[in-house]
Amino acid sequence: MAQGMSAVSQLGNGLTVITRAMPGLETASIALFADVGSRHEEARLNGLAHLFEHMVFKGAGGRSARALSEAIEDVGGELNACTERDGTSFTAAVLGEHVALGVELLGALIARPHFDADDLVREAEVVLQELAEAEDTPSDIIFDQLWSAAFADQPLGRSILGSEESVRGIGVADLFGWRDTHYRGGSMVLSAAGAVEHEAVVALAERHFGGLAGGTAPKPVAGRFTGHRRRGRAKADQAQLTLGHAGPGIHGEEYLAARLFADVAGGGTSSRLFQAVREERGLAYTVSAGLHPHDEIGLLHVHAATAREQGRSAQALIADTLAETAAGLEQRELDRARIQVRAGQAMALETPWGQAAQAARQWLTHGRLIPRAELLAKLDALDVDRVRAAGSAMLASGPAEATLGLPAARAA
Repeated sequence: MAQGMSAVSQLGNGLTVITRAMPGLETASIALFADVGSRHEEARLNGLAHLFEHMVFKGAGGRSARALSEAIEDVGGELNACTERDGTSFTAAVLGEHVALGVELLGALIARPHFDADDLVREAEVVLQELAEAEDTPSDIIFDQLWSAAFADQPLGRSILGSEESVRGIGVADLFGWRDTHYRGGSMVLSAAGAVEHEAVVALAERHFGGLAGGTAPKPVAGRFTGHRRRGRAKADQAQLTLGHAGPGIHGEEYLAARLFADVAGGGTSSRLFQAVREERGLAYTVSAGLHPHDEIGLLHVHAATAREQGRSAQALIADTLAETAAGLEQRELDRARIQVRAGQAMALETPWGQAAQAARQWLTHGRLIPRAELLAKLDALDVDRVRAAGSAMLASGPAEATLGLPAARAA
């Protein structure tokens, strides 16, 4: 089945292989996307998805960690990976002549990881250093606090990195169990774009991924917005402020309208929040808003970094500006947000990585490749009233709130 320059095949175990040939390019990106992330973990194993991602690079397919690095860098390529709440991705960037090596290495990481007990002890310490670094960086940790407030006592609200206790409690058997349970053919996509040839990539995928178990991974617990508040102290002079409101998930009918509302509110330097909070009042250097969608629910999130003594004023102005945006969003603002979405997507799709990632995400999320014309038609169909309504609906929930270093409110 082809779509433009795209081609799609499926292995016997259910793994989907998608290629997007980009004539004229010398490079290729190969990406394995798995429909599993930190929200699939048990509480006692929080951090397992992320530690798994680290551990596969410690040795796989008969190569040591150093040999894996040398194999990809000997050909001028790069291996990387990323763990999110909803999914995990492993990527290889190579010259077109080395696509076979890229697929081989990605296959080894998942199908033949070594998972040595001594390596696990050392890598757990590395992850704990990463956790400590995040905790020492208020602008990093504040978003974990916001998700914890928005989805309290749920898998969706837990940290991707885990805690010291949970990370130290993960064993080799847990790593293999995670792979066997969640890295199943029907829940993965191997996507390649750039200087690639479809049938060759399918044959490589069969060789290196065909032995993985079929079926699909278990679904996570559905997220439920709670609207709690988390307040913490910070050593830094600045206060970190976040607000969150429940929004539509990626499958929601009003997802695009809600996304455009978030962009108008805080998506750039021309946004209402940036202009009101920074340019007109000078209350913050950093202020932004966005909509983060999960499958079943989304989170409209706002972040600002401000001086402690100005924190309460900034917080009140943010809430007022969001309400004013929902009530008075203008046509020119909608037009600007719409063209920003179009331009951002077009720019991303001019790279092999952008093409590979988009194809994999679309397939895992929607079960199909979505023509760009279809997305643009949906964008063009949105009017001011509908975007205002999407904003008002989100602001009607919550807010969830997480702050660091914000002084206590004065008693009345």
